[in-house]
Amino acid sequence: MRPTISIVVAIFNRKDELFELLNSLTFQTDKEFEVIIVDDGSFIDLKPTIHNFEGILDIKYFRKDNSGPGLTRNYGAKRAQNDWLLFVDSDVIVEKDYIENIKKDIETIPCDAFGGADKAHKGFNLMQKAISYSMTSVFTTGGIRGSKKAVSRFQPRSFNMGVKKEVFEKVGGFSEMRIGEDPDLSMTLWENGFTTAFFDDIAVYHKRRVDLGKFSKQVYQFGCARPILNQRHPNYVKISFAFPTLFMLGYILGFIEYFILGRGIILAFYGLYTFLVLFHALIVTKNISIAGMAVISTYIQMFSYGYGFLKSWVLLNVFRMKPEEAFPRHFHLK
Repeated sequence: MRPTISIVVAIFNRKDELFELLNSLTFQTDKEFEVIIVDDGSFIDLKPTIHNFEGILDIKYFRKDNSGPGLTRNYGAKRAQNDWLLFVDSDVIVEKDYIENIKKDIETIPCDAFGGADKAHKGFNLMQKAISYSMTSVFTTGGIRGSKKAVSRFQPRSFNMGVKKEVFEKVGGFSEMRIGEDPDLSMTLWENGFTTAFFDDIAVYHKRRVDLGKFSKQVYQFGCARPILNQRHPNYVKISFAFPTLFMLGYILGFIEYFILGRGIILAFYGLYTFLVLFHALIVTKNISIAGMAVISTYIQMFSYGYGFLKSWVLLNVFRMKPEEAFPRHFHLK
């Protein structure tokens, strides 16, 4: 029998993005799938958007009190009818062969969970494309979100993540973490002997944040989450997780060197890095405006993530605070 798929979407308020996602699902070459939308306590009514696709998609809508994306996905997973759970964010768009390729890959690549890349759609605005570059570039994240060649062991992320339903249930689904819940699940799968895989033909178009302020807050929260994840999964700690913090501290040290010692050796390395990002972004995006914005978003990403990581590491390892005490908003506390 061919794999059966239930798409689970946790959503909070993003009505317009939801319409675009559901609209892209109507064009699938393989239409054998169900869609489960779980409203995580939105302040706006999402039902009119759902009604537009009833009769076109096999769609089910549920509403619950706000608990964060992980527990909301668990709520949807319990109501799924099929063998594979496919988690996508509400702000993604998929190609018409998305479901077809997933089923093909499941049949040919043995795994218990899988994920795919994300990229910028040609219709995205310049800032969205610049932020997309920053989140997928080899000069920022090492390219781990965009290529299976970049990692030895792939951690599926919830914007584009599939898991066998029986496996998902065995590990208890997503944890109570509101941020970092997807790498937390990936590492929990590994700890229980399950396997993950990267499918290179199921990339989604991910809108992410539309301005630098929101982007900064988002990656800051990611940085805060990483030491928590390191504490929960010590076998998978990597020195590379601290690179943004070292980048930030090195930049500060560079200015100290310049103004106190009158030398700019350290800052020269940052100048070279800036040039490499600009040049690479120009090659990738073929747009000088996007490349310029990508330099700015890259520095924001490195500084915001680096500061969040440093703050979290100090609170957890120096002051010995519990993660729930240090970052209560990162957890759904009953």
